[in-house]
Amino acid sequence: MYTDLTGKVVIITGAATGIGKAIATRLANEGCKVVINYFKKEENPEAIVKEIEQAGGHASIIQGDVSKEEDVKAFVQFAHDTYGSLDIYVNNAGVENEVPSENLSIEDWQTVINTNLTGTFLGCREAAKYMLDHNIKGSIINISSVHEIIPWPHFVHYAASKGGVKLLMESLALEFAPDGIRVNNIAPGAIDTPINAEKFSDPEKKKGVEKLIPIGYIGEPEQVASCAAFLASEQASYVTGTTLVVDGGMTKYPGFQAGKG
Repeated sequence: MYTDLTGKVVIITGAATGIGKAIATRLANEGCKVVINYFKKEENPEAIVKEIEQAGGHASIIQGDVSKEEDVKAFVQFAHDTYGSLDIYVNNAGVENEVPSENLSIEDWQTVINTNLTGTFLGCREAAKYMLDHNIKGSIINISSVHEIIPWPHFVHYAASKGGVKLLMESLALEFAPDGIRVNNIAPGAIDTPINAEKFSDPEKKKGVEKLIPIGYIGEPEQVASCAAFLASEQASYVTGTTLVVDGGMTKYPGFQAGKG
């Protein structure tokens, strides 16, 4: 437990399912007041609010599209109006789809870039602006991907967006460090989330992914959430401008395991 997180206000985008939901639950358990952003009503954000409140926590929901400037500004205003502050902002919302690059439409390209990169920029900008205006030494955490490091054919728009998030984070961390605002990324590898449910339900496909992971198994959202809690806390007060990779070793060239190569 990170006792310094008690009473802190956090916004988490795309927080009704998967990694975002796990982060919302963990930070609520740490004592944070949580603003849960969701995009589609079928994501059922009320369920996680009920779960958090039944456990004695505080949570509210706001619908919105992270790629729209006016929506992101509304998230920050909502946190201020509801809880009176904003101490932590987690850019978690993201999308992906598989398309061979020669067939990749500008519409598919723009959808992924708008959500994953522009949405992260808007979240960082509005969070930093609020923290500067209110003299808050806050924490901004971006949920990136191992594909800010690993190339990914058929997902070039996704890899490009996450590569962009890496340098976005590093540049903002350098800019805002003198103000006490920390900016970091978490780069998950293969995690058992709804976006991967169909793939991992196929035993052969799941086994193929596991071969890419030196530690040998698919990660859980809660393992990513633990890292988010650390980065949000004062235990990480000297950590900024870095990517915390949570991938079971996937980025460490597993083909060379056991002396191969």
